[in-house]
Amino acid sequence: MDKDLKPIIEGWDYKPGAVTVRKIIGLDGKDKIQMRLQLGLLQMESTARPDGRRPYGFPSLLEYYNSLLEKMKSEGREDLFRLSTQACADLRDEALQYYYRYLSFFDLGEYENVVRDTERNIEAFDLISMYAENDADKYSLEQYRPYVIMMNAKAKAEIARNANDLNTAYAALQDGMDGIRTFYENLGQSALAEKSDEFRQLATLSNELKIRLPRDPLDVLHERLQAAVKEERFEEAARLRDKIRKVKQQA
Repeated sequence: MDKDLKPIIEGWDYKPGAVTVRKIIGLDGKDKIQMRLQLGLLQMESTARPDGRRPYGFPSLLEYYNSLLEKMKSEGREDLFRLSTQACADLRDEALQYYYRYLSFFDLGEYENVVRDTERNIEAFDLISMYAENDADKYSLEQYRPYVIMMNAKAKAEIARNANDLNTAYAALQDGMDGIRTFYENLGQSALAEKSDEFRQLATLSNELKIRLPRDPLDVLHERLQAAVKEERFEEAARLRDKIRKVKQQA
């Protein structure tokens, strides 16, 4: 069998600094994600673990360790649950697979899958930070948390934008910014939050979106009321006060 990759990547050039991906149908009839690399490509499953393996019979290592944790909780032995240095390394390697996949999904515009994989990685970060037996392992993935929060927020915002729900998109970006603030606050470095690249990216998107948001009807009525009072159109001002009162009652 010819195993040379050249025919597969012929005409599909690597682009430095860009995420270059495509979807194919595998020999098993299932969707696969391919990412072009400088020396070839990565191929990933579109669901479950990207490399298609089932560690200990589970869809992922994270699910395996979560099952162990839940079992020990049910037995009242949660305080004995610890992740060894090797377990943490394996979980980090697995998280890297999901990182490549959610980058690919973002480029493909499959934002629901980005949300799924980023939330999954945040769950892995939380598990390691809470249960690693070695302090160095506990903090080994924390440097990447703001990036994953950012990608999660961007994906949620894109889903809402595609549904023409700009308010929800704006709220998703704001939630992401709050998550990054909380991360730095927990480190005792609140001042660094708004200086981080992840925060600034979300802030830029948020500011661009804010000017497109539909205006609150109450804000419009209050502005009209202020103008009416300033111009001494008192009858109109009275009608506007009645409208404002009714809107507030209906809220």
